[in-house]
Amino acid sequence: MRVGERVLAAIDVGTNAVRLEIARPLPDGSLETLHQERDPVRPGEGVFATGSLTRPVADRLIATLSRYGALCRRHRAKVRAVATSAVREARNRDEIVRRARREAGIVLEVVSGREEARLICLGVLDGRPAGSRSIVLDIGGGSTEVAAAIGDQATSLHSVALGAVRLTEIFDSSGKVSPERLAVMRSFAAEAFRDELPGKLPLPRVRVALGSSGTVNAIVAARGDSRRMTLRKVERAVEEMAAMSLFERRRSFEPRRAEIIVAGAVILEAAMRQLGLEAVHAVDTGLRNGILLDLARRSPAAAAAAAAGRSAAAVALGRRFAFDEPHARKSADLALALFDQLAGLHRLPASARSVLEAAALLHDVGHAVSPNRHHKHTFYLVSNADIPGFSDEERRLVALVARYHRRSAPERHRPDLEELSAPDFRLVRRLVAILRIADALDRSHHQPVVDVRATWRDDAVRVAARTRGAIDLEMWDVAREAPLFRAVFGKRLHVEPARRR
Repeated sequence: MRVGERVLAAIDVGTNAVRLEIARPLPDGSLETLHQERDPVRPGEGVFATGSLTRPVADRLIATLSRYGALCRRHRAKVRAVATSAVREARNRDEIVRRARREAGIVLEVVSGREEARLICLGVLDGRPAGSRSIVLDIGGGSTEVAAAIGDQATSLHSVALGAVRLTEIFDSSGKVSPERLAVMRSFAAEAFRDELPGKLPLPRVRVALGSSGTVNAIVAARGDSRRMTLRKVERAVEEMAAMSLFERRRSFEPRRAEIIVAGAVILEAAMRQLGLEAVHAVDTGLRNGILLDLARRSPAAAAAAAAGRSAAAVALGRRFAFDEPHARKSADLALALFDQLAGLHRLPASARSVLEAAALLHDVGHAVSPNRHHKHTFYLVSNADIPGFSDEERRLVALVARYHRRSAPERHRPDLEELSAPDFRLVRRLVAILRIADALDRSHHQPVVDVRATWRDDAVRVAARTRGAIDLEMWDVAREAPLFRAVFGKRLHVEPARRR
C-alpha cells in the first residue's frame, strides 16, 4: 500500500453472517476490493424467539469482529461497522456494542431499517442514469428492505420486520413443508407486507425490481433464467422447494441457505405481489457497497451537505410539532457558536456537532404534548421519531441531550444514562452543559442576543454576548445553569452583555 493511500472498510453484521470488505477508492469513483471475508456467525440465532443474543453467539461475534478489526488496522482503513435486524432487536444490544468497542476496537453502529435500506439503495444504484426509476429489494435474515429511487437517490425507504431466518423460526420450515403450513406462511408474509408497504411505491412504471440479497441471488440462480425471475416462476419455486426435504434442498443450495430458502422464497413472492412486480433481477451489490460508497463520499463538501440535510430533517420534525422555530434556531445558533469556539475545552469529536444542533432545534418539541415535564415528552418524541441522516444511536444521543436541557442534571445514576458507554456519557454531559447556556441566552424567546464570542483561560470561560436589548431574564437563567457548566468543564462561567452598535 502506498503512503497516504486512502483505504476504506465496511463491516456488515447481518442475521446470517458477518462480512468484511476492504477497498480502495479509484480516481474514476469506482472501488478496488483489497480483501473480503464472510463468517457464518449467525448473530440472529434464537434472537427472534428469545429476544437476546446468547453468550455463545455473542462470543463468536466478538471474536470475528476482533479479527476484522486487526485486518482493518493492518490496512490503516477508515471503518464503518453496521449491525442490522438481529442486533437491532436484541435486548442486550447495548452490551454487544460495548463489547465490540472494548474487546474488538470496533465502533458498532446499530442502524435503523430505513438507514439500512438507504445504504443498500446506494450500493445497488451507484452509477445509474439520473432519470432512471428503480425499486430495490433486499431480503435479509430478520427484515426485508425496500427502496424506490430515481437515479441513485432514494425517494421512498421501507423496512418490513420479516426476513428468511425469522419466518423459518416462526414456522419451523427448515425441513419439508406441508401444503397446509405453506399456505399459512404465505398468508402471514402477505399480511406483513400489506401492513408495512403501500400498495404501490410512487414509481408506477417500474415492474422489475433489483434484488440485492444472497437469498434473492440463490433463488434466481437455482430457478431463474440467467439473472432474472418472473413472479410466476417464483410462485412455482416456492411450491417445489417446500415439497423437498432438507437433504434434497442441499443439493441445490449451500447447507445453511437450504434451511431458510423456503421462507426466503415466500417473502420474495409476497413482496413482488404487494409491489405489483412482474419480475426480479438479481444483482451482486448491496449493503457493503453502500457503506463503502458512503465512506468514500465523505469529503468536506459532502460532509457539509450531509450536515445541512440533518439540520433540515430536525427542523422538519420540529415543524410537525409546531415548535417555536425562531427560539429553536437561535438556541441552535448560539449552541454551535459555543461548541466551535470552545472546541479545545470540550474536545468532542466533530460528529457531536450535528447531535448538539439537532438537540437544540428539538429541545422544546415536548410542548406539543404538555408544557409540564415537556423535557421528558421531548425525549419520548425524539427517541421514537425518524430523523433522516441520523443512526439509531445518534438519535438516542440527540434525545438524551434534549431531555436534559432543563431540570435534573445528567448524572450517571439516572436510568436512561447508566448504560451509556463512558465516551457517550461524557459527550451527553458536555453537550447538555453547552445547550443549557445557549437556551438560557434566549430565555425570553425574543432573541435579544445577536451572537456570542467565547474565550477561556486559567479557571474561567468568558462569553461576550452582543445584544440588541435588555437581557436581564437571560442573565438570571445563565446564573442558574452556570453551576452545571462549572461541574462539567471545571471552569467558572462569566457572561458579559454588550449592546450592538
